[in-house]
Order: sequence, then C-alpha cells, then structure tokens
Amino acid sequence: MNVVILAAGQGKRMRSDLPKVLHPLAGRPLLAHVLATARALAPGRICVVYGHGGERVRAALPGEAVAWVRQEPQLGTGHALAQALPQLGAGAQTLVLYGDVPLTRAATLAQLRAAAGEGVAVLTVELPDPAGYGRIVRAGGAVARIVEERDATAAERAIREVNTGIMVLPTARLAGWLARLRDDNAQREYYLTDVIGLAVADGVGVTAVQPGSVAETLGVNSKAQLAELERVYQRAVAADLMQAGVSLADPARIDVRGRLECGRDVAIDVNCVFEGEVVLGDRVAVAANCVLRNARVAADTRLEPFCHVEDADIGAGCRVGPYARLRPGTKLAEEVHVGNFVEVKASTFGARSKANHLAYVGDSAVGRDVNVGAGTITCNYDGAAKHRTVIEDEVFIGSDTQLVAPVTVGRGATIAAGTTVWKDVPPGALALNEKTQVARGGYQRPRKKK
Repeated sequence: MNVVILAAGQGKRMRSDLPKVLHPLAGRPLLAHVLATARALAPGRICVVYGHGGERVRAALPGEAVAWVRQEPQLGTGHALAQALPQLGAGAQTLVLYGDVPLTRAATLAQLRAAAGEGVAVLTVELPDPAGYGRIVRAGGAVARIVEERDATAAERAIREVNTGIMVLPTARLAGWLARLRDDNAQREYYLTDVIGLAVADGVGVTAVQPGSVAETLGVNSKAQLAELERVYQRAVAADLMQAGVSLADPARIDVRGRLECGRDVAIDVNCVFEGEVVLGDRVAVAANCVLRNARVAADTRLEPFCHVEDADIGAGCRVGPYARLRPGTKLAEEVHVGNFVEVKASTFGARSKANHLAYVGDSAVGRDVNVGAGTITCNYDGAAKHRTVIEDEVFIGSDTQLVAPVTVGRGATIAAGTTVWKDVPPGALALNEKTQVARGGYQRPRKKK
C-alpha cells in the first residue's frame, strides 16, 4: 500500500507563522501523529506533500523515511495528489491522509483498506451540523459523488453524511482520474473529491466506511479546534491510565506529551504534565502541579507539589519537593530527600542523603548519609568551565556553606555553618572559617525621617 499525506495547507485561521501541520498536539507536531499512524499500517511507501512553510516542515521531522514532494503552486487536493503520483507504486492501493487530522486510528484505516478491495473506499461520518463539509450524495443507497458545500444545492446541504477526505484508491486508475479533474467550481481548485464521481462513472465501486468515533475524523483549522483535539487526546490517555489501575485525582487535568508508563497503585494529582519518556514505579505518588520530562521514578517515591524533573533518575523511597527542581543528569539513590527550593543538576546522591531546603548542588558526587544544610551551594562555574565537587559518605554540611569547586570533602567531615570551602577537607575533620564576633553597646540604629 502507498500512503500519501496531504500537508501543504497554509492554515490561515491559525493566525500563525508556524505551518499548520507543525502545531503541537500532545507535545508532537500534528503531522508526526499522522506519520506514526501511517507507519503502523506497514505501507510500502509514504509520501508527504508539503507546501506552505516549505523546508520548515521537512526540517521539523528529520530522519523520517518518507518521500517529500513539494506542491507549488497549491491548486487543491486533486492537484496535490497528482504531484505525488511519480512516487507511488502503481500495483498497490493508495491511502490518502491529511497532515492536520491526527486522531484517526490505524484499525479504522485498516478497515477502510479492506473495504476498498479493488475499488474505492471513503471514510464518512454523520454530523448533526454538517456545515463546512463536503456532502456524500447517494443514488439508490450507493455513493454517487461528493459535493463541496460551496457548490452544493440547498437539498444537498441538508445531507448529514459528510466526507472526511480520507480515502483508499486504486493507484493504477489515479493518473486517468486526476487528469480529468476540472477547476470549474467556487474555489477554482482541483478537488480530489471529484474522483469519486469519476470512479462511479467508470463502473468502479465506491464503499463508505464510518469510524468508531467522530473524533477520528476531526481536523485542525484554528487554535480553538487544536485545543479541543488536545482535550480529546488527553481524555483518551486518562481513560487508558485508569483502566490500567492508575489513580487520577481528576482525569480532565492531566497532560501526557509523550509516553507515560506506570506501575501498580500509582497516584497522580491534578495539573501534572508528563513529557517525553516517563516511567513511574509501583506506589509512586505525584502531587499537584508537577512537570516530569524524560524521568524514571522508582517505587514508593513521592513527589510533592510543584516539582520539575527533567532527564533525571530517582530511586526508591525518595521524597522530593515541594518546589524542587531536578535538572538533567541528576541521579538519586534510595531514600534520598530533596526538599523545598532545592536545585540539583548533573549530580548523584547516595542512599539516605538529604538536602531538605534552599540549596544548589551542581556537578557533584554526593555520597550516602550526607546532610546538606540550608543555603548551601556548590560554586561549580568559574566563568569559563564547570568543575566537580565530591562529598564523601557521612559528611555533615552546615547551613550557608559555599563549596568552591574543584574540591573534595572527605568521609565523615563536618563543615561549620557559614563556611566557604575552597580547599579539600580531610576525612573526619571540622572545617570552618575562624571569625571574631564583636558586640558594641549603645548602638543607635538609623531611623527613617518622618
């Protein structure tokens, strides 16, 4: 089978410089969703017809094993398919998809393909309000032709069965049919839909197939429609998660923009966003307003509200947050605590270590059973390069400490509060900056003038 994806439209109603098919749905371009569905059908070849946005469309989807065909000028859907003809195998069926219709299921398309046989199959749907769609005109119960709304009579506009644009056609006949298309219509374009009437005139059977859900046929022509499809997509994801045993505080308030894998008894509170590849182990709890991107969270860990986790690996039984940020390269062993307003970047924490509040740990190796006091920062950047800090097992770091990298704090050492550490600290030692505290009596604090 050939698959042709028509993706050349400008999308004026999007009111955006971004080509319509590149607008994101669930974190991926609309066109990427359609390509994924096409690949699921294992076709012999996939051809994408692009136009508006030019090379931006191709550049946004690098590595796609497809034939790219540019439609210039853009003279309608029939003209677009004609541009793809040289790329298609004549002995196969051709499935026509659209780059702005992202939710069609592969199972529905497989059914459409089977229904076509040696003829034509069209995906249609009945709508209570068919305004804006081409109507399916039948004769004696059989599909006779498709008429676009602008060209329809009053009686034809009353028809509720509409064309989705998705169809399967015999490729060997396409060249002849496309050559016979005319642009004598309201939009002065070559309509692919006119092929249906030509097929009927040539005695080729046309079968109509309807999907399981109208949502499978919905396209995007405006930001409002894009938002509606986003919610349709996310409701389906939420339903699948709950079916698998995940507890969602509110299925309407979760966004999965990639792949979310959950173990048993996972609980997710409201307004959480999961991007890329996220894995949550058994009994993980994610509190409200967390964002996880490309993260692995092991069993029995809890993320408190407003945590941001990116490219990080969190061990079992950890407590993170609230308001914690784990940046790329963070790895926490089991039972680590990273508390409120703590930022960790490109660092490892050994088992049972704690940084409970107001700290920055970057480019560091933190051992097990370490306490990182409030206000502690690793000074890892000298203005030109990053440097490593090593904090060995069982170190106690007092509040308001600065560790100026590169530096190593030996096992069991203690750093007094308010210390700046710029030299290595031996194991078991106490490090501090000696100071003299002075108290002067009779001091008058300045007062504001009234």
